[in-house]
Amino acid sequence: MNDSWLNKVNWSKDGLVSAIAQDVATGRVLMAAWMDREALRLTVETGEAVYWSRSRKKLWHKGEESGHFQRVKEICLDCDGDAVLLLVEQQGGIACHTGRASCFFNRLENGQWLEIDPVIKNPDEIYQKNE
Repeated sequence: MNDSWLNKVNWSKDGLVSAIAQDVATGRVLMAAWMDREALRLTVETGEAVYWSRSRKKLWHKGEESGHFQRVKEICLDCDGDAVLLLVEQQGGIACHTGRASCFFNRLENGQWLEIDPVIKNPDEIYQKNE
């Protein structure tokens, strides 16, 4: 497969596109991230989600540290070409670095953000720090 399909994406001026990961079984939105051309190409090639970390300025294979990989079942591009939707099987049931199932665990109620999801696993147990 040649890479001409990547040209359909409306990349931002910094070469990124927003990416939403959604659980293919439940429909729950798990996380939002960014992809560059290489991340999207690698996602298609490997069948696992690869993102671009703006803070670390490098590719980030989801699960590389935590083991919570995202197996990609389907990829969709929105009508403007500026957002990618990944339908994934979330390995380990944890998508968020806080140890929760979804990064969207804060809900606005009566002018306050409430944490609506429990921590499934302590992040200190997920991300072993090499000191």
